This record gives sequence, structure tokens and C-alpha cells, in this order.
Amino acid sequence: MVFVDILLVVAAYLLGSIPSAVWIGKKYYGVDVREHGSRNAGATNTLRVLGRRAALPVFALDVFKGFVAVTLAHLAGYPHGSDQTFNLKIALVAAAVLGHIFPVFAGFRGGKGVATLAGAVLGVYPPAVLLCVATFLVVLMVSHYVSLSSMTAGVMFPVYIVLVFRETYLPLILFGCVIAVLLIFTHRKNIRRLAAGTESKIYLWKPRPRK
Repeated sequence: MVFVDILLVVAAYLLGSIPSAVWIGKKYYGVDVREHGSRNAGATNTLRVLGRRAALPVFALDVFKGFVAVTLAHLAGYPHGSDQTFNLKIALVAAAVLGHIFPVFAGFRGGKGVATLAGAVLGVYPPAVLLCVATFLVVLMVSHYVSLSSMTAGVMFPVYIVLVFRETYLPLILFGCVIAVLLIFTHRKNIRRLAAGTESKIYLWKPRPRK
């Protein structure tokens, strides 16, 4: 079983390593998004550099690869809902996000892994993730800061698990806390820019100019 688990973790890493932003940018726009904007290979920087038409498929693919990576846990044959299944899913989440941040198919230069993390966690605890998505959208519409929206959604994940869904399974709660800390850590530069008032804003729908 250990050998199977290792193979699944490697497969999750390879799935996470699919650099959708890099491949779409180069193939259809002749642009490597890692050379522009924030230099991250993710949906946000793709939106900033190439626009919505490029960013939407990048976002969808990043979420999808994270979700698929976690569903590989079912191939291990552990009982549904068992500790072994949960632990393997956590390992697959970590592998997929690590693959996105350090993609073997793109010179180990990837993005921050927020969309991939969202897709992966969706495969672990969907109800809380859906609330986090709603939180993300509300904060984004109010502030127009993707970084602030991502961090807020991440911090609220363990809060929703405990206060809304009344979960008492300690590994799940700790997992949620790790996600919150991880998102804050990966956005530490954004936090400094937010504090300095230099963080870039994203407008999904630009207001029409008044006549």
C-alpha cells in the first residue's frame, strides 16, 4: 500500500505541475506571464497581463487539476472516510500545490497555488470551500484585491469548519489552520504592499465610462 500511496503522490505532483498559465500564454499569445506583472504563473497574473479570455481557462484548469489530484486517493483502496484516506488526501493536496509552485514542466517556476489549493481542498471538504469561494467573491467585489480576498477566504476555512459545520475531527481542523497559515505566508509580499498602499487592484468588470 505504501508503494501505491507514493505513486499517487507523485501523480498528484505531476498534475499540479501542469503550467496552464505558461502554456496558454505562450501558445495563444506568445507571452510568458512569468516575465510580466507579478511574474507568477497563475490566473491572477494572467488576468492582469492577458485579460479575462486567457485567465478564465487558466483558473478553471488550475482548480480542476487540484481537484483531480485529490480524487486519486480513491485508487488506494482504503475504506471511505477512514483516517488512511484522509491522510492520503492531505498528502495529495500538498503534492498538487507543490507541483503548481514548483512545476517540473516549467522550470520549477510556477505560481502561488491558490486556485490549485482551492480545487484540491474541494476534494477534501466541499461545503466549507463553497463558503470560502463566496467569501472570496464578496471581498474581491468590495476591495478589488485578489490577495486580500484569497487570504480572507483561507483564514475563514477553519472558522467555517468549526463554527458553521460543527466539525470536531482534530486532523481536519488542523488541516484548515495549516491552509490559513500557508496562504498568509505565500502572500507575505502582498501584505507588505497592502500596508504600503501599492498593491495592484483587479477589476473583473471595468465600469463603463460616463458619457
